Amino acid sequence: MSHVDVDRANSIALERLLAARPRLVGVARAGDVVPGLGKNQLRLLHAGPPITWERASGPLRGAVIGALLYEGLAANEAEAVARVERGEVELSPCHHHAAVGPMAGVISPSMAVYVVEDTAATGGTRRFFSNLNEGYGKVLRYGAFAPEVLDRLRFLNETVGPVLGEAIERAGGIDLQALVAEALHMGDEGHNRNRAGSLLFLKLLAPHIARAASPGGAAAVLDALGGNALAVLNPVMAACKAMADAAHGVEGSTLVTAMARNGTDFGIRVSGLGDRWFTAPAIVPEGLYFPGFSGADANPDIGDSTITETAGIGAFAMAAAPAIVSFVGGTPEDAKNATLEMYEITAGEHTRFTIPTLGFRGTPVGIDLRKVLELGITPRINTGIAHREAGVGQIGAGLVRPPLAVFHEALLAFAEHYGF
Repeated sequence: MSHVDVDRANSIALERLLAARPRLVGVARAGDVVPGLGKNQLRLLHAGPPITWERASGPLRGAVIGALLYEGLAANEAEAVARVERGEVELSPCHHHAAVGPMAGVISPSMAVYVVEDTAATGGTRRFFSNLNEGYGKVLRYGAFAPEVLDRLRFLNETVGPVLGEAIERAGGIDLQALVAEALHMGDEGHNRNRAGSLLFLKLLAPHIARAASPGGAAAVLDALGGNALAVLNPVMAACKAMADAAHGVEGSTLVTAMARNGTDFGIRVSGLGDRWFTAPAIVPEGLYFPGFSGADANPDIGDSTITETAGIGAFAMAAAPAIVSFVGGTPEDAKNATLEMYEITAGEHTRFTIPTLGFRGTPVGIDLRKVLELGITPRINTGIAHREAGVGQIGAGLVRPPLAVFHEALLAFAEHYGF
């Protein structure tokens, strides 16, 4: 019989999550800073748990094709596909490289990434990464790879990225927890609704962007940030990765420290079970579709952005963002109830992320496997919806829940591992 004190282990894991202090410190070329993504390695990172090309979804395939075209490693779609099918390109999860990517999540060596540091991490400062956000619609992260998509990537990575990096350094970095906390008080939930957070991001960096670039260059960068309501999502995701990873590796803990999807599988990791993934088929989200599209066109859920819910925001903070229902469906009361339900399956409340409409109660945080299965309540997730075919892009946004099977499999593995 095991003598592991699960409640104590979960308390330690939650304390570590809450103690994390992620700070945005710069922008760099991915191949120069992301572990295991050197320029001599033909490797692409992707969202979700590990997957082979043969099982990859349409949007993930499209993003891989686009990345190979962007890197100049293929001249056209057919050549890109052929290189992957010959085994010349390794696909590796972002999560295995201290990184996260929204939707398809593909990161290639020449792309710019945000660099986030957690100085409170056990064992010293740790660094986390995410790519730059392209905006809505027909973009690489939704599997599109048309010439205009690649042109947009070049502009972001070659023009916007270097200026952002210098501006962030001039600003002395950005406390991302403080930014999220303020954005929650302004109507964001930190996943699908980031209007306030992106404006705060722009406000903090605008003077430094003006000093870091020529007048024409500064205007282009400011337009890119100001015209994208999702601009802050990616560094926030890296901050959430820092918080969730701080809780990982606690012996005997049943807290979930990663939820991620690759468009085929939904996977989770558990603090006390090492780096093993538990997976089940991903589910098609329910939501609102752009004109001309319907659920029949949708790909199953995809992306690393569920790291926001893992860290206590996103759908877990919907009560702070009633206006999000205009984008994902439902009513303002549904948004409030979504947050209230998540308190039932979590280990505690966030000490920095609070919700005004709930009397400034902390957001629910620390998904507990035991509570999920005891109550039969799975985490709520806000998400975008990608077309199931490569090359099309975003077709809507909505809500989804993980398959209960992944939590069941994980708890059985936990019981076996610890001898319960």
